[in-house]
Amino acid sequence: MIFMNSQMKKIWMVLGVAILSVQGAWAKPKQSQDQVYKKLQVFSKVLQYIESNYIEDVDAEKLLDDALKGLTSNLDPHTSYLPPEYYREMKVDTSGKFGGVGIEIGVNEKREVVIIAPTEDGPAEKAGVKAGDMIVEIEGKSALDLNLMEVVKLIRGKAGTELRMKLRHMDQEDPYEVTLKRKTIKLKSVASREYDNIGYIQVKGFQEKTDEEVRKAFEKMDGKDQKLRGLILDLRNNPGGLLTQAQDVSDLFLSEGAIVSTKGKDGAFEEVLTAQKEGTLRFVPMIILINEGTASAAEIVAGALQDHKRAVLLGTPSFGKGSVQTIIDLEDGSGLKLTVARYYTPLGKAIQGVGDQPDVYVSANAPQESENTVPIREKDLEGRLKSLSPNGKESHEDARKNDATSNSDLQLERALEYLRSWDIFQRPFSSQLEKKVS
Repeated sequence: MIFMNSQMKKIWMVLGVAILSVQGAWAKPKQSQDQVYKKLQVFSKVLQYIESNYIEDVDAEKLLDDALKGLTSNLDPHTSYLPPEYYREMKVDTSGKFGGVGIEIGVNEKREVVIIAPTEDGPAEKAGVKAGDMIVEIEGKSALDLNLMEVVKLIRGKAGTELRMKLRHMDQEDPYEVTLKRKTIKLKSVASREYDNIGYIQVKGFQEKTDEEVRKAFEKMDGKDQKLRGLILDLRNNPGGLLTQAQDVSDLFLSEGAIVSTKGKDGAFEEVLTAQKEGTLRFVPMIILINEGTASAAEIVAGALQDHKRAVLLGTPSFGKGSVQTIIDLEDGSGLKLTVARYYTPLGKAIQGVGDQPDVYVSANAPQESENTVPIREKDLEGRLKSLSPNGKESHEDARKNDATSNSDLQLERALEYLRSWDIFQRPFSSQLEKKVS
């Protein structure tokens, strides 16, 4: 069997990953280890047979990449091997700038690629692409034959180049075609505005310096006269991002106590992230908006502020991605995204497969929902991790029914109503207290 040096390195990388799994951490019985070593020998022989005898020429590099993908494909939906080109694309996600058409995508339980949301004023939105649309084909390739990273790689490209896609609205059977011109997409992770001295901050994702953007938005609206009477933090359709930024954003509103704890293999606590008093923003009544698109790092923020009674959660149950991934750089420029822990809120509530539960349930959708519009959450993903409580038992929690429906943004309207009436309900109690004291 003859390979180039880079191919040989890749072979030993595959074998090395498997050997490491046999030794040390797993501490499996010798008989079990022997079985794994035998499988590694079989693996090596299969590579040799394919390289020597397969009827067509084989790209050994691609073959080994596929083998590495296979090692991770059935673990959980968030663990994956990333070849160098895909790893570079993943790193772009946290920088907030790339060439594309302005869409956020995900995969449903049928392995279909779904558009979560088109970026405001992006090429896709201007062409009529809608949230919930299914991607059928990209440049003539069936989306069902591609994994999520492969789809991302095809969609992104140099600004000014064209992208051909075939899509399908979720309420229609026939697909439609679009040709989009890529542009430089600059993702602003934070947007803000005011409603009669009630601040509104939307966090679209947790990228580098998101906490600084949130601080600037709050301080600009609050001003030197401290005019804000309340704050709405909108985490709806926020897919998450950097764990460190989830910690830092939570820390803006908490002066002490735990923010999140992670529990790794064999149930050992790996880390407890805590808040610091320095840099805490001025206290104002606060409501956080969440929905089925609120995931991962966004759920950490919502869960932390809810447990500390710093904010009221309003909306619908969140996505339920309560697992922590670490990114491991590999020597050939590829990467391994590996699920290493579950995370828990300050009160020890498991998020995995359950999600954050709102204090006030308000649906943003009309009640006439078809089967195709039922929200997809972590618990619906094939191969997802079980939800475990801190004591290791499986956790189940059913979402309660929503208490209101509307075609408008009722969640935002309801949050504004509550904050506007906050002072009104406080006054009679405050005046009675003053009388007793005097």
